[in-house]
Amino acid sequence: MSAARFTLAVPGLTLDAAQELADRIDADPRLDAMAVTINETDEAASLWETVAYFAQESEAESARALLERPEALISPLPDTDWVKQSLEGLAPVAAGRFYLHGAHDRHRRRAGGISLEIDAGTAFGTGHHGTTEGCLLALDSIAKRAKPRRILDLGCGTGVLAIAAAKACGTAALATDIDPEAVRVSLLNARLNGVKPMIRGVTAAGLEDPRISAAAPFDLIFANILARPLVSLASGLSRILMPGGALILSGLTLDQTRWILATYRNRGLVPAARITRGNWAALVLTKPRPGQKSR
Repeated sequence: MSAARFTLAVPGLTLDAAQELADRIDADPRLDAMAVTINETDEAASLWETVAYFAQESEAESARALLERPEALISPLPDTDWVKQSLEGLAPVAAGRFYLHGAHDRHRRRAGGISLEIDAGTAFGTGHHGTTEGCLLALDSIAKRAKPRRILDLGCGTGVLAIAAAKACGTAALATDIDPEAVRVSLLNARLNGVKPMIRGVTAAGLEDPRISAAAPFDLIFANILARPLVSLASGLSRILMPGGALILSGLTLDQTRWILATYRNRGLVPAARITRGNWAALVLTKPRPGQKSR
């Protein structure tokens, strides 16, 4: 019998309330959620739900009690069902030169451009979300003007951004995640996409791991995570970004961009671009070179 996953879903929320609850779950180590998402359930009524994923039913029940959310629904989600069903429902995504698809759409690869085959497996995310699409579009624009040589994908998930950067720039990338399973799946996906020697996977929380420090500074950093962790990481990310380098931040709703931009401007970074997909945004910031004035 395969190991099951369980979801804890809190429905009937506003977007702000859903994001706030997701941030709370993500930041509380007692809850030990494998992943957290927010989903729009009723566009007309602007209703959202927050969904947390747990390895064990007891962990989901404990989270419901800690969150004081008796209305939250706990449901089993077998690995063999949710991965297969989610992938079969995902159409390929074209983002600039990048063409992102699952194994079930391998036959639809384009002759030109850069194809990326990503299946979630036991890590969370396939890259089809608007936040990842925004990051790919930002990468496409950057890679046309320069070839970053030191790349960090912080919170790599399935490794899609590290793999895309390695293929587009022809250079190695460091892929880190707090979840060792995400790192394992990222390396499997790197092998599937022919860039395994170019991807180094590291299980690490935040930026304090010595392996990250040793590889710094970076001239391209992806941080496709949530708004609150991005605020906490602002000083560290600004410090390890090379002068002239680009920092791509995502996992943000449109109403969070002003908060994030103000936070990173206070660390000396300069906004360069904003890419939106639906209610989601990806921000590109740069670090001025010595003698270069900030805008």
